[in-house]
Amino acid sequence: MPWVLQGTATPQDNEWLSEHLAHCEACRTEFEQQSRLRLALTLPADVGLDPNAGLDRLMARLDQPEPAEASRPARASPWLSRALVAAVLVQAIGIGILGAKLWSENPAPVYRTLSQESAPVMQGSIHVVPDAGMKLADWDALLRGLDLKVVDGPNDVGAYTLVAARGSAQDTLKRLRAARGIRLAEPADARP
Repeated sequence: MPWVLQGTATPQDNEWLSEHLAHCEACRTEFEQQSRLRLALTLPADVGLDPNAGLDRLMARLDQPEPAEASRPARASPWLSRALVAAVLVQAIGIGILGAKLWSENPAPVYRTLSQESAPVMQGSIHVVPDAGMKLADWDALLRGLDLKVVDGPNDVGAYTLVAARGSAQDTLKRLRAARGIRLAEPADARP
């Protein structure tokens, strides 16, 4: 459009724009507005301006009452409101079901204080924390070599409770502490 308005467009561009404007209302309106603007720019600059006349026209438009249709806010259709309410209810029910399922699967942890009686442990039990990088084959070989059985664990910190099938607990404890891949080995019946 700018090249046609300035007279610098090729004949093919002029022809294409004429055909397009014949079919496109939005472009035709824009082209007419641009043509009026171009004409206004060609008017002499010494035309006197009357700011009071423009202000009077603006004030008259501002003082006119607004049409009644424009004062009413648009409302959503009733079926849309009902559909949104139904969607919220379905989501609330789903969240409630999901919460109940998660709560039933993960009961609250049982806490124990030092003043409470501790659960009875087998005589000679040992708490062992293997290294996180220890392979299962190495763990199994260690348990078999020392003839140990896992009776509990792992707990939240990765500790297992082991019982020696033969030999003294003190010897087994020393051998566990010397074994590669064991971070902690303590008697289970030791009190702090």
